[in-house]
Amino acid sequence: MPRKRLRRPGALADLQPLRITTQIALLQVAYYVSAAVLIVFTALVAGKEVKLDLLFSWRSLRGDTTVGWMLGLVWLLNSLITVIAVLLLVARSKLVLDFAVTVHFLHLIVTSLYTHSIPSTWFWWALQTASTALLAFLGMWACQWRELRPISFGGHGRSTTSANTAGASEEGTAEESGHSRGRGRGSGRDGAGTYELVGIPENEEV
Repeated sequence: MPRKRLRRPGALADLQPLRITTQIALLQVAYYVSAAVLIVFTALVAGKEVKLDLLFSWRSLRGDTTVGWMLGLVWLLNSLITVIAVLLLVARSKLVLDFAVTVHFLHLIVTSLYTHSIPSTWFWWALQTASTALLAFLGMWACQWRELRPISFGGHGRSTTSANTAGASEEGTAEESGHSRGRGRGSGRDGAGTYELVGIPENEEV
């Protein structure tokens, strides 16, 4: 009878289609919500009309207008904020690049459907490339930082370390005091037992 191949712990949970789809959907929603808040705030401060074209139209992102450069900076700032969502939803450094590319690929589809055309300006494509790289790099760094954090078991890690340090210092003190007695009794450094120094009379022949 053939043996069943053992799966790595957590492998099934990592490859669940429903879980991955849910993470992508939540990350995409967070990406658009933060972008909408930033765009609305920036448009109101600049005295511009708030409309969906600022969020979904690639024609608004132009390198020859002030509004285009303003939107470009807003989208880059949005990538910085989305790193928080990546850290909370993905939390795996090896999956960050896939999620970053997926988010921007879905944004390409939404933008193309909204404008009924594929983006054709170099500024839009350069912005998406920079945004993807920024989100992937910072997301991987944040997730690796979280993965490498020390694990504390119930908050007793510090007390255990202190107790071990105190025990080691007491043993060292006892050992030093045993050797400093000179002519008295002490224990060997190898723990073999006790020893005693006996003086030799001067008039006794060897």
